Amino acid sequence: MALKLLLMSLVVGALMMWLEIRPADILMGLANFFRRIYALGFGAVRELIDYVVAGAAIVFPIWFLQRLLNVGGRK
Repeated sequence: MALKLLLMSLVVGALMMWLEIRPADILMGLANFFRRIYALGFGAVRELIDYVVAGAAIVFPIWFLQRLLNVGGRK
Protein backbone atom coordinates (compact mmCIF):
# COMPACT_ATOMS: atom_id res chain seq x y z
CA MET A 1 0.00 0.00 0.00
CA ALA A 2 2.71 2.48 1.00
CA LEU A 3 4.83 1.48 -1.99
CA LYS A 4 1.88 2.06 -4.32
CA LEU A 5 1.28 5.50 -2.77
CA LEU A 6 4.98 6.33 -3.12
CA LEU A 7 5.02 5.29 -6.78
CA MET A 8 1.88 7.30 -7.58
CA SER A 9 3.37 10.33 -5.80
CA LEU A 10 6.54 9.98 -7.85
CA VAL A 11 4.63 9.81 -11.14
CA VAL A 12 2.35 12.74 -10.30
CA GLY A 13 5.31 14.77 -8.99
CA ALA A 14 7.30 14.13 -12.15
CA LEU A 15 4.32 15.11 -14.30
CA MET A 16 3.85 18.32 -12.30
CA MET A 17 7.52 19.23 -12.64
CA TRP A 18 7.39 18.52 -16.38
CA LEU A 19 4.37 20.83 -16.67
CA GLU A 20 6.16 23.36 -14.44
CA ILE A 21 3.40 23.31 -11.83
CA ARG A 22 4.66 23.89 -8.31
CA PRO A 23 2.73 23.06 -5.11
CA ALA A 24 2.92 26.73 -4.11
CA ASP A 25 1.10 27.64 -7.35
CA ILE A 26 -1.72 25.25 -6.47
CA LEU A 27 -2.05 26.67 -2.95
CA MET A 28 -2.04 30.25 -4.27
CA GLY A 29 -4.69 29.28 -6.82
CA LEU A 30 -6.90 27.85 -4.09
CA ALA A 31 -6.45 30.95 -1.96
CA ASN A 32 -7.38 33.16 -4.92
CA PHE A 33 -10.44 30.98 -5.61
CA PHE A 34 -11.75 31.47 -2.07
CA ARG A 35 -10.96 35.20 -2.18
CA ARG A 36 -13.03 35.52 -5.38
CA ILE A 37 -15.94 33.68 -3.79
CA TYR A 38 -15.72 35.98 -0.78
CA ALA A 39 -15.58 39.02 -3.09
CA LEU A 40 -18.87 37.96 -4.69
CA GLY A 41 -20.54 38.99 -1.46
CA PHE A 42 -21.78 35.46 -0.96
CA GLY A 43 -24.76 36.22 -3.21
CA ALA A 44 -23.80 33.45 -5.60
CA VAL A 45 -23.14 31.08 -2.71
CA ARG A 46 -26.58 31.81 -1.21
CA GLU A 47 -28.17 31.19 -4.60
CA LEU A 48 -26.33 27.88 -4.89
CA ILE A 49 -27.53 26.87 -1.43
CA ASP A 50 -31.09 27.77 -2.44
CA TYR A 51 -30.82 25.44 -5.44
CA VAL A 52 -29.50 22.63 -3.25
CA VAL A 53 -32.29 23.07 -0.70
CA ALA A 54 -34.94 23.17 -3.42
CA GLY A 55 -33.59 19.98 -4.96
CA ALA A 56 -33.30 18.30 -1.58
CA ALA A 57 -36.97 19.06 -0.90
CA ILE A 58 -37.78 16.63 -3.74
CA VAL A 59 -34.87 14.19 -3.64
CA PHE A 60 -34.73 13.50 0.10
CA PRO A 61 -38.36 12.37 0.54
CA ILE A 62 -38.07 10.08 -2.49
CA TRP A 63 -34.84 8.60 -1.15
CA PHE A 64 -36.39 8.17 2.30
CA LEU A 65 -39.47 6.43 0.90
CA GLN A 66 -37.25 4.09 -1.12
CA ARG A 67 -35.36 3.18 2.04
CA LEU A 68 -38.60 2.53 3.93
CA LEU A 69 -40.01 0.36 1.15
CA ASN A 70 -36.79 -1.65 0.84
CA VAL A 71 -36.59 -2.51 4.55
CA GLY A 72 -38.07 -5.97 4.05
CA GLY A 73 -36.72 -6.41 0.54
CA ARG A 74 -33.70 -8.29 -0.77
CA LYS A 75 -30.20 -7.16 0.10
